[in-house]
Amino acid sequence: MKFTSDQILDMVPFARTLGIEFAAISDATVEARMRNRPELSTMGGGLHGGAVMGIADVVGAATTALALDEGDLWTTIESTTYFLNPGKGECVVARGSATKTGNSLAFVQIDLYSDREVHLARTSQVVAIQRRH
Repeated sequence: MKFTSDQILDMVPFARTLGIEFAAISDATVEARMRNRPELSTMGGGLHGGAVMGIADVVGAATTALALDEGDLWTTIESTTYFLNPGKGECVVARGSATKTGNSLAFVQIDLYSDREVHLARTSQVVAIQRRH
């Protein structure tokens, strides 16, 4: 399926709440940014892990959707996030790609970086697909 950033934001209102902005959407990858603002911080001023997982999940869903046909349904059945560094900096950049898409499952990886290209986290997702046919 093809989507614009505005369509994704309309389908996932939580993305607007987090302040996610889509920088690039291609046939194979999605890149989004989220400002590190005080209401998304944890003790010590770093980006809260829930905010990191939130942008990862939105990017993972959009990445999965790119590989599907109109009318297909999907849901994340497993999501694992490895936190590698504290979320410091002005924003977080999330880059998602599908590592494999089959008939009933998709595997998606999302890497998250600071605006200084420090690798903050990696999320791996398994997505169940229900094909329309």
